[in-house]
Amino acid sequence: MRGLKAIGFAAIALLVSITGHAAEFTIVQSTTSTQNSGLYQHLLPKFRARTGLEVRVVAVGTGQAIRNARNGDGDVLLVHAKSAEEKFVASGYGVRRYDLMYNDFVIVGPASDPAGIRGAKDVAKALGTIVEKKAMFASRGDDSGTHKKERELWQAAGIDPVPASGTWYRETGSGMGATLNIGIGMGAYVLTDRASWIKFGNKQGHKIAVAGDKRLFNQYGVILVNATRHPRVKSVPGQKFIDWLLSEEGQAAIASYKVGGQQLFFPNSARR
Repeated sequence: MRGLKAIGFAAIALLVSITGHAAEFTIVQSTTSTQNSGLYQHLLPKFRARTGLEVRVVAVGTGQAIRNARNGDGDVLLVHAKSAEEKFVASGYGVRRYDLMYNDFVIVGPASDPAGIRGAKDVAKALGTIVEKKAMFASRGDDSGTHKKERELWQAAGIDPVPASGTWYRETGSGMGATLNIGIGMGAYVLTDRASWIKFGNKQGHKIAVAGDKRLFNQYGVILVNATRHPRVKSVPGQKFIDWLLSEEGQAAIASYKVGGQQLFFPNSARR
């Protein structure tokens, strides 16, 4: 009986390997902004209708998504920290990185604008003013793409805010939505990607204070995880998803996603 069962299981495994039905999905290790903004809910039904393939998204901070992909826990990496993405590919964990789309970061703050920075175009100068006024600032503090950008901006301002942690500078260790909720609750300034802010429903009078500086540019990239490093990576469905995102159809689908009449992401693949 055991022999017959073993033969049966082997036959099923052979059938699956021939038909590929067990591999008709791909796992995407993703930044949270693309998930929280509702972009995947807009894109994935279109992709499945075109290809029949399912996409399963693991949405975490960019740093964690990269670590997960390095461990082979996904087929595609979609994040927004270009230097870290390039390092991921250079280290042999990714096949190739593609520009996918962009938007920008903004600093939001309370209506009272305690630092007096609303309308500022120089983000480094605005951060310096926040420090001078000791105005509250809530940081994700989680090695996400947004947190990486924040650290880059503090460095550009010549400021290390970490010694002030627990005073005017608060590190939440949380995702974007939770950090916005915490920051708004304490009347703090917060760096956020614009898509998350547009979609966020608990603004309570907080408004965009700083925007428009070229250093706030927010590029997203997409990478196929390297199957030579991790044989369990499903390269074929993963590459199909990437190819669709970079195609005219996929890029048009990204551009068509709007909330309240505002476009959240702007496609910029060179393969269109």
